[in-house]
Amino acid sequence: MVMDRVEGLAWLVKQVEAADTDLLSEIVKVVVEALMGAEADSLCGAAYGQSSPERVNQRNGYRARRWDTRVGSIDLSIPKLRKGSYFPDWLLEPRRRSERCLVQVVVECYVRGVSTRRVEGLVQAMGLTGISKSQVSELAKELDEVVESFRNRPLDQGPYTCLWLDAMTQRCREGGRVVNVATVIATAVNCQGKREVLGFDVITSEDEAGWRAFLRSLAERGLEGVKLVISDDHKGLKAALAAELPGSSWQRCRTHFMRNLLTRVPKSAQDLVASLVRSIFAQPSAEEVWAQHGRVVEQLEGRFPQAAELLADAAEDILAFTAFPKSMWRQIWSNNPQERR
Repeated sequence: MVMDRVEGLAWLVKQVEAADTDLLSEIVKVVVEALMGAEADSLCGAAYGQSSPERVNQRNGYRARRWDTRVGSIDLSIPKLRKGSYFPDWLLEPRRRSERCLVQVVVECYVRGVSTRRVEGLVQAMGLTGISKSQVSELAKELDEVVESFRNRPLDQGPYTCLWLDAMTQRCREGGRVVNVATVIATAVNCQGKREVLGFDVITSEDEAGWRAFLRSLAERGLEGVKLVISDDHKGLKAALAAELPGSSWQRCRTHFMRNLLTRVPKSAQDLVASLVRSIFAQPSAEEVWAQHGRVVEQLEGRFPQAAELLADAAEDILAFTAFPKSMWRQIWSNNPQERR
């Protein structure tokens, strides 16, 4: 489904917020401190350490301040001035507003690349004034380095036993025209048991070649130890997994499967069929899960033969999670972030 730019960015923000990674908090820290430094330079009338006849004040070290955000507690270094005082009230007073702007822009820069215009939009959205075009340009360059470091960081927290893969189609302006592109995302559980966003990428189309290139880039950065991949039933993705991660099992996302299954059932009976299928996943053991799957297929054969056939054929795919400990089932039978919470 094609989504507009705002919805697409919201989707990416949710994906990043669902991952417990220190790297995002480090990026936010760098961005915030760069913005405070730029504003302090503007108040001084010259850049830090620069001689200028327009200088009206000077820096005088830093003071520490802890900032609690959704990506963790961040220790900020707030610039001090020799004359008067400096306090970033645009940041530390309306916390939720400023933090939301930062996370959105960081995610957008991560996926799309950094531009002066986007950084200038961040500055304006947070209520900063007095920062020149050249300062915005320098800030964009600094952020560019941080973003590239995040995108190319080594994946050294493996093994990544479970890997979730998802994609979203959105419209993008390219070469003077608007085209559909696919934004792909990989999330995994690292050796510390924390969910980590491994990478994003924008590919021309969601096909086998695009997925193979994305998976290959993750492997080159250190992705290893994958035992189970959770995704929807995209043919190109499945072919790419067979080529790039041949030793891993595949779990078809139950949320996506349910949507496909219900298209083969009249609307008046969809609630009933959905309840029957959900009962498969509510069983206490792997043996009972498989037994209930067989019973549900038999119940559907009489009234809804097409749905029964699809459910029977998909048994190995949608029940792959039963080969893993029961404590993991809720996390690995779907790649829908809302379902995992």
